[in-house]
Amino acid sequence: MRRPVAFVAAIVLLGEAVGMVLLNGILATVVDNQHMSLAGLDPAAMSTGAWVMGGVAGLYLLLCGLVLLLTGIRDRIPGRVGRIALISCAVLHGVLGALTVGLVGWAAFAFMMVVLAMIVLTLVAYGNGSVSGTGSETAAPDDNGDAAESAPAPA
Repeated sequence: MRRPVAFVAAIVLLGEAVGMVLLNGILATVVDNQHMSLAGLDPAAMSTGAWVMGGVAGLYLLLCGLVLLLTGIRDRIPGRVGRIALISCAVLHGVLGALTVGLVGWAAFAFMMVVLAMIVLTLVAYGNGSVSGTGSETAAPDDNGDAAESAPAPA
């Protein structure tokens, strides 16, 4: 079940990347066409900033989507940088989800929480790094070639 979740999350994040660039492009065009200013800022600077922010956010979501896609294809845990990117993407979706309740509505909140859940489920499902998913771990052999027994953790 973890591979389909990773694939669906990757598709959703890739769609979000395109949507983020389009949304910021529309905002930049509106600001530029209306010559809007915020506290005396130059409208051209605001328009350029919106384009840059859309591009950076789109690339970030594209990166996270590609990490999820590669995770699903390889069926193994992403590397350290990939995990950090996915964790930060999950945090971002949690914060943006909280903000969208008041600004956009409950439907947008629900969408953000579903994406958050898919990212977290992928991270947790691939958490131990095993491909088989059985959960059984084998002990590494010690110096004598015998399997080392692990002592129970102190209570």
